[in-house]
Amino acid sequence: MVDARGLRCPIPVLRLAKAAAGAADGAEIEVWATDPAAEPDIRAWARMRGHTFLGAAPLEATKHDDDGDHRAAVVVKVRVSRST
Repeated sequence: MVDARGLRCPIPVLRLAKAAAGAADGAEIEVWATDPAAEPDIRAWARMRGHTFLGAAPLEATKHDDDGDHRAAVVVKVRVSRST
């Protein structure tokens, strides 16, 4: 699981890429993010890297941003593929 809540693009994707590099074929990785760009960025990254985008759903937990506002979080799942 990659907790990227409170981080902005491109950090969620970079953290996912690092986790995927050390993951076994078929491993599923969740990314928790608050950046609205995280879902489309991760979807594009998975497609370009040959991984499977498994979907995204709201994450019930929220985190305060620097201004003290609550921001909705999303969980995005990817399945790692080592075949090319």
